Parts: sequence; structure tokens; C-alpha cells
Amino acid sequence: MVEEQDGGGSAEDAAMVGAASAGDKGAFGALVEPLRWELRVHCYRMLGSYDDAEDIVQETFLRAWRRRETYEGRSTFRAWLYRIATNACLDLIDRNKRRAAPYRVPPLVESGTPVQPPADVSWLQPVPDRLLEPAVDGAEGPEAVAVARETIELAFLVAIQHLPARQRAVLITRDVLGWPATETAALLDTSVASVKSTLQRARATLRQHLPQRREDWAPSAEPSTDERALLRRYVQAHQQADLDMLTGLLAEDVRMTMPPHPAWLVGRDALLTLTGQVFDSGSEWYHGRWHCVVTGANLQPAVAHYAEHSRAPETKDLTGRFRGQVLDVLRIDGGRITAITSFAPRHFAAFGLPLVLP
Repeated sequence: MVEEQDGGGSAEDAAMVGAASAGDKGAFGALVEPLRWELRVHCYRMLGSYDDAEDIVQETFLRAWRRRETYEGRSTFRAWLYRIATNACLDLIDRNKRRAAPYRVPPLVESGTPVQPPADVSWLQPVPDRLLEPAVDGAEGPEAVAVARETIELAFLVAIQHLPARQRAVLITRDVLGWPATETAALLDTSVASVKSTLQRARATLRQHLPQRREDWAPSAEPSTDERALLRRYVQAHQQADLDMLTGLLAEDVRMTMPPHPAWLVGRDALLTLTGQVFDSGSEWYHGRWHCVVTGANLQPAVAHYAEHSRAPETKDLTGRFRGQVLDVLRIDGGRITAITSFAPRHFAAFGLPLVLP
């Protein structure tokens, strides 16, 4: 979502800003509400948590209303709100001390060879594609759209959580929003030289934590024909408990994480070992039959899994029904699944999915 800031504005806009500054709640609402969506996406990139992003946008509007008389027109009203929102994000990051770090617990299944654990970002949350579509409406050209897509995917959100808060703010403001260094410096109350040096450090750190296939990314709003075929086979593999089919879909170095749970594994063999237990009716991990629903999260293919749990005596009232089990968000590179981020079924409602199927 590369967005150039402009300093202009119509006389009508200026009149509305003046009315809002004077305490006109209607004018204030007319100014801020059209910006709610993009501010929420900005805060989501900063924080990785959609719930936190929504809270921060509300806090931004509250702060802006309380400080409305301080707006002096030196920047656009939109840029002023971005400054408030960014500083609110920085305050939250400082309070909660969240910082991505490798998992410290052992993997669910050992891979047989030493592997580097992925990053633990327990606060990471998925977002339904329908809430992100305005970011990629194509109005700004294909290059801007590509940036928007890449920087809302889970791999980017995880990678950017490794950055110190101000580096994160500089990188998003400069490389995602496309603000000039001068406006970024004004937003963060620092110098242009500081912005430039901070951006260099942020870019270097980010490259270390992005997937190796980063240069091959070519995300699209809709899955390609090959990706749709892969998704169908992924669904079939689960609904038919077919490990052989699943094997052909996974990259050798596939990674699975399950935020907020400290559970992870790396490697196709490790993932197949775990899944084999889930598919095995004689295993304590067995859940019964599966039913899968294809959806989309963070502009990536996603699958909502329902499990029958027919053997669970404590839930006899639901026996024979499929209950929400997990939401898998898939990263597909080169025709193979390279990463699976699994989320709890509490997120199903945001995707318009029920927790229980007949």
C-alpha cells in the first residue's frame, strides 16, 4: 500500500477540519471514519495483532479528539492521524515488551536432523481477506499492489516483529506507505539523517528473517490455477486421511507454527509423523473424520478444518457433528507448501464460519 502524502486539500476539507477543531463531532467523524480501515491495517502491520490494532485505532481517534485544537495544518489531517496512531503503537509495544525470538521449547516431533526453530510470535493473529481487500484495489498500479500484498502476509508480519519498535515504524512508513524521509522524520519527531540510518538497519535485519524464497514472491488476490489445485488436494488429503497425497504437497523444509501455543515443527517428515498420528484411529491424537472449508487469510490460501471427535465421551451432545479444530494459513512457493500457520477455532467467527457443522 504505497501511499504518497500530499500537503494539499480542498477548501471544503479545510472548512471541515476547522469545524472539527472547533468541536463539531459530526465534522470530526466525517474526517476520521474514512481513514479507519487504512489506520487499522497500518497498526496491524506494526503490532501483528488485529485485536490490538482495532484497540489502537479507537485510542487514536480518542487522542485526536482530545487534542483536536493542536492540529496546526502543517501536514494533512491524515498524516496527523498517522502520527498519533504510530505513537500509540509505540506506546503499546513499549508497555508489553513483545519481541519475536526463536522458540525455546522442543518441536512437537523431532526432524532427525538439527533445525533452527522458527520465530515465536504468540500474539500473531490472522485477518480474513474481506477485511484487507481495500489495500489491494489496484488503484495505485501493480507495483504498489505487490507491496501491499507482500507486507500483509504472515511471513512479513512475523519478520518485522524482530525489529525494535522505532525501526519497525520507519520501515513501514518509508517502504510500505511510501512516505518521504522528511515526513517520516516529522512523524517520529527525529531527523532525516536518523530516519535514513534507521531504515538501513531495519532493512538489513528484515532480510535476515524473511523466508529464503522472498525474491520469488508473487502473491495475488486470488490463488493461481495451480494453487487452487494444490488446495483441493490438501483438502482431499485431510478428508480422506491420505498421507501419500499430503506428502506430495509439502516442501522438504516446511514449517508449522501454532500461535499462541508454543508448538512448532520443521521438516516434511516431522509434519507427516504428526499428521499420521492424527489420521490413525488407534492413536491418542486421533480426532475422527475431517471436513475442510477453503477460505483466505492475509491474502494467502487458508483452510478451516473441522473434526468429528466421535470418540470424545465428554461431548456426547456434539457426537456426529464436525467441530472447528484449526485454521491453517498456507504459504505456497514453487508449487509446494512451505509454511503452515495454524490458529485456534476462536478465529472462525471472523471468517464467517460456524464452530459446529451439522
